[in-house]
Amino acid sequence: MKGRKTANQEKKLRLDHHIIYSLIEPGSRVLDLGCGDGELLFSLVRDKGIQAQGIELDEEAVYACVKKGLNVFQDDIENGLHGYPDEAFHYVILNQCLQEVRKIDEVINESLRIGRQVIVGFPNFAHYKSRFMLFFRGRAPMTETLPYSWYDTPNLRFLSIKDFEDFSRKRNIKIVKSYFITARRQIKIFPNLFAESAVVVLTKK
Repeated sequence: MKGRKTANQEKKLRLDHHIIYSLIEPGSRVLDLGCGDGELLFSLVRDKGIQAQGIELDEEAVYACVKKGLNVFQDDIENGLHGYPDEAFHYVILNQCLQEVRKIDEVINESLRIGRQVIVGFPNFAHYKSRFMLFFRGRAPMTETLPYSWYDTPNLRFLSIKDFEDFSRKRNIKIVKSYFITARRQIKIFPNLFAESAVVVLTKK
């Protein structure tokens, strides 16, 4: 009965959270960077008994996490990782905030230092809808996964799936698993064209 309840709870998660949820082993030590309101972290604590920590800059989101009973610190993820020892966590999650980070190399390297595996989720700016808007309409793309106007977007980086694969290869970072998705389903063919976002698992080679 308990397993059935957990399965139903897992289905309520959005697809990228569902994928990340499925990758985390019960009882693991997990650090969620840019954890937002803690929806994913709370589900992992509740269902899988993980030892959870989070870092989030937005004050209201931190309050939402605290109300859920989560251990979340208000800090900038670009500056808040140096105090952790090597391999302090089984997993470091960096989901849907990489495009907002200035010091990409530093954040990725520090995450790989303190985590045995790093789970990264990011929007794919090469999705065909974005290409269509830019090519045929001559306007900065706005889609379901990129809902911001050019003047109020938090995004500093505009990367594609191929861009991230090139980045990892050049820095000798191993991608051990990859998932390419839209809001509702996984994409199996031509992900750089048809996937709205990606979830990848990284380790050091």
